[in-house]
Amino acid sequence: MQGLKNQTVIVTGGGGGIGSATCRRFAAEGAKVAVFDMNPAAAEEVAAGIRAAGGQAAAFQCDITDRAQVDAAVAATGAQLGPVGVLVNNAGWDVFKPFVKTVPAEWDRLIAINLTGALHMLHAVLPGMSERRSGHIVNVASDAARGGSSGEAVYSACKGGLVALSKTLAREHARHGINVNVVCPGPTDTALLAGVAEGARDPAKLIEAFKSAIPMGRLGRPEDLASAIVFFGSDDASFITGQVISVSGGLTMHG
Repeated sequence: MQGLKNQTVIVTGGGGGIGSATCRRFAAEGAKVAVFDMNPAAAEEVAAGIRAAGGQAAAFQCDITDRAQVDAAVAATGAQLGPVGVLVNNAGWDVFKPFVKTVPAEWDRLIAINLTGALHMLHAVLPGMSERRSGHIVNVASDAARGGSSGEAVYSACKGGLVALSKTLAREHARHGINVNVVCPGPTDTALLAGVAEGARDPAKLIEAFKSAIPMGRLGRPEDLASAIVFFGSDDASFITGQVISVSGGLTMHG
């Protein structure tokens, strides 16, 4: 894809399923990848794998709910890899239960990770992009933001907020040469989905229900998401902004 060679890319949650696939795909396109994750071992494993394959990557421990850690990690990325040209807000967390059975402590954590964390990252990265008048931002939301999802009320609210935030930032920063787009995964074969399923009465039955509801007949793979994310992070998407795309095997088909 165009414009990614030697571009510095931050991927939050880079040690996880979708995040690690996205890091590897950016590196394959010639980008310098900053793997952000609150688990330093997971981040380093991904970065080391990229370097072993001949790519450029560095791992940064970062809890995106902590603004001081975000600022420090972004500054370290700039010093080590160069100015940030692409930000992928991918980190997320969910709890699967009916809303009335959730508790405020769970709401706080869901909001902190899925919405406030992205705000921290955006607030840290956008000024530099605006000054350079160039940048790509890809926010990873969820199809739960577009159509709702039983058992994911607060998560859905956070991801819906991220979609609205993205559209607003796309309007505010278009004149700065920055595009902001959203990728919405459907059910994807990751540790997050496995964790969500564990909260169900019959996890295996839930996974099979997801598969049967998807027209393509399977769960998404992390690589499916990485392809869409990297496209939006490249210059091939330079005239696309404020858009939301579902990568869900046809589970959702929004116009």
